[in-house]
Parts: sequence; structure tokens; C-alpha cells
Amino acid sequence: MGLIMRESVIEKKVSDYATSKGWLVYKFSSPNTRAVPDKIFMRDGVVFFIEFKAPGKLPTKLQYANHNRIRSHGVSVFVIDDIEKGVALVNSQ
Repeated sequence: MGLIMRESVIEKKVSDYATSKGWLVYKFSSPNTRAVPDKIFMRDGVVFFIEFKAPGKLPTKLQYANHNRIRSHGVSVFVIDDIEKGVALVNSQ
């Protein structure tokens, strides 16, 4: 059985890659709101959030609800569970 990639490793690798491409990347927290996305990415007027998960894991119901609330304000939220998918997302923005 192979090793499962940890969420924290995926988050760090994708965030480091984005930073190397000129993105401003912040860990996102909202003290009075639980289950917000992990990171916010900003560059050239483009803003999006990423919720990082271990491979095959899905957001909780509360995370989905918060993602949809953010999306309803015209801001993208992506769920990433793989380094390559995260790099491709960053490259596509």
C-alpha cells in the first residue's frame, strides 16, 4: 500500500508554486466563521480561494455551504486534493 499524500504537503507545494509565479498567497482564517477555505490567492486583480484536501477527501457540509456563500459573491472557490491539479489551476488563472 502506497503512502497517502498529506493535505498539508499538497497545500505547501501548491502555495509555494503559486508564490514562485507571482501570486500573493495567504493562509485564510475568519475568527468567527468556521470551515472557510484554507488559502486565498491574489494576483493582477484576480482573487480565488482553495480548500485543500487529502487525495479523495471531500469538503464537509459546512465547508460546502461556506464555499457556495463565497461563490454567490462572484469569487471562485476550488477544492484541490492533488499537487498537479493545484499547479494546473494556478497556471489557468
